[in-house]
Amino acid sequence: MKRLALIFLAAVLAGCADTGMRDLESFVDDVKARPPGPIPPIPEIKQAASFTYVPAARRDPFTPEDEGDLEPETEDLSGPRPDPNRRKEELEGYSLDTMRMVGTLQQDVMWGLVQTSDGTIHRVREGNYMGRNHGRIVRINDDQIELTELVPNGRGGWMERQQAVALSAEQ
Repeated sequence: MKRLALIFLAAVLAGCADTGMRDLESFVDDVKARPPGPIPPIPEIKQAASFTYVPAARRDPFTPEDEGDLEPETEDLSGPRPDPNRRKEELEGYSLDTMRMVGTLQQDVMWGLVQTSDGTIHRVREGNYMGRNHGRIVRINDDQIELTELVPNGRGGWMERQQAVALSAEQ
């Protein structure tokens, strides 16, 4: 056993010898001794054609339009509004395109199974909220979850928009 250990130690020490470095050192010295190659010239920058704006009978683009040309925008206070006092549910932190329906579960009520982008599966039912646009679940079918979202209408009010999260074929 001692002989085997001694032979192994001798082989390891023989591998650490400095005999193979001379070739590498001479190659590096040869590469460093070569003269440097020429540097390619900087590409020429092409000048863009200039354009002069001649207004003629056109209006000045930097002045506001006449107030008479525009319809007065009034704030739309009618219609649905999100409840600011309602406690947010967990799935309202995800956008609808990052969630997918993976199944249903029938107990006393129909539950939808929704998987979020982090891989967690959540159980939802009619009346729950999901998505970032105040989406309230109105119906759960075997193949999709239907929602009604409240989105801004651009005039200070809100409008309803129908959305659905379909059953995903990927499992």
